[in-house]
Amino acid sequence: MIIKRALTLGFLISLLISTALAQKPELTITLNEAFFDVLFDSVFKNFDPPEVPIARNSIRHEITETLRTLPDLKATSTEVSKSSLDIPHVHSFSLTSMPSRLRLEHPVCKESIQLLRENNGMRSAVRFREGKIYAPLAFTGNYSPPFIGCVAFAGYAETNIDLEFDQNSQRLIARAKVFNVALNGTGGVGGSVIARLVQSSIDKKINPIEIIRMDKLSFLIPIQNGANLRMKATGVRHEIENGLLKIHIAYEFLKK
Repeated sequence: MIIKRALTLGFLISLLISTALAQKPELTITLNEAFFDVLFDSVFKNFDPPEVPIARNSIRHEITETLRTLPDLKATSTEVSKSSLDIPHVHSFSLTSMPSRLRLEHPVCKESIQLLRENNGMRSAVRFREGKIYAPLAFTGNYSPPFIGCVAFAGYAETNIDLEFDQNSQRLIARAKVFNVALNGTGGVGGSVIARLVQSSIDKKINPIEIIRMDKLSFLIPIQNGANLRMKATGVRHEIENGLLKIHIAYEFLKK
């Protein structure tokens, strides 16, 4: 009889714990692709294009050595070798001349990458496909390799974006990783090196990207005698459907 009662009590305790866990408060935010299209339009309409300094430190020597081995610096097309990159795929457009809007006549070369709303028909955007967050980013830029001077380039970078929850800072952050670079307009100078620069600059300079601060989605619940309960995020999970991102934020209530 004692054993039976103990088993019954244990079952009831387990049931209560499971029920309590199932009732954990959760807030869901749904974002669609149109939201990010309007966001990009607003950013490029109201502000200067976002700019990323070129990441040069470890790649400077590689730029020098690559340029030393170029057979003809007057070539009019760019052949980008996959083996020279540590990204899965890089290709180039075959153009006979650099677009006039990309030519840099001024002796001062601002080595940076500027994000564009659109370039050669490719628009910067955020897309939700097959369980992944995919973001093509159009860009233009300049860099100054040794012995050459200022080189203008343009193209687009295809990126995957991962989401993670930083519980200490109570932020949802994103990390972008480039997996493909398409270039046009390098004038035949160092296409593979420029692709490496673009990849390194985006991967290292813009990450992490703050998406949501949880304190902006929290509120106080007033209790009698001036006491309050506050919400604290304890975890974040997300679901990706075609065209939709659903962010589920779990909370706990604490005495303030």
